[in-house]
Amino acid sequence: MKFYNFLIRYRFWLGLLSLVLAIVAQFTMDVWTAVMFYTIAFIAILTHFLIGPIRLLQKPIEEGNIDEVNKILKSIWFPGLLIKPVRSSYYTLKANMDMAQQNFASAEQNLKKSVQLGGVNSDMDATNNLQMGMMAMQRGDFKEGEKYVKSAIRVGLPDKDSAAMAYLAMSQIYLRRSQNKAAKDFFNKAKGCKPKSEEIVKQIKEMDKYLSRMPG
Repeated sequence: MKFYNFLIRYRFWLGLLSLVLAIVAQFTMDVWTAVMFYTIAFIAILTHFLIGPIRLLQKPIEEGNIDEVNKILKSIWFPGLLIKPVRSSYYTLKANMDMAQQNFASAEQNLKKSVQLGGVNSDMDATNNLQMGMMAMQRGDFKEGEKYVKSAIRVGLPDKDSAAMAYLAMSQIYLRRSQNKAAKDFFNKAKGCKPKSEEIVKQIKEMDKYLSRMPG
């Protein structure tokens, strides 16, 4: 595994080295040795730009090593060349790093790029849409927030806490429109998710008290 990670980390430079060796072999050795080194160089350099070092991010993310994650992300010089699913993951990770540093404007831009590309799977798509919706609502754009939250619900959120958060967001949106019945319907769906997050449970308790006093 360490050797594999070494190859990924230094793939570009190993590719350049192979290119140099190919040129040397072409003029000093046989053509087949040159072809071998040209092939290695082509594969190494191409995969560096199309796939990047995303594989190296798993360990620092699990360890919470933000500096190492940022270092690896910065080593991707041309994210636009990454293949679509890898590029989507790249922008999602960039957005998460931005949010960790409270750079919410940059986080929203990167997350929007990931949403437009489509996630690696439906869980990622739904989570990204929910995050986009919550960000839009935080800056007061409830129309855009509704669009993204509805999209997250439609795709299918990966866990009960996320689903409860989405339904609570929809409940708040309908409350702002004085559509109390719809707000209560979404609130009941949020309660039905039985979330475990203390923050979400607290929000449900507070909204429960508020909605119980409202008609409709």
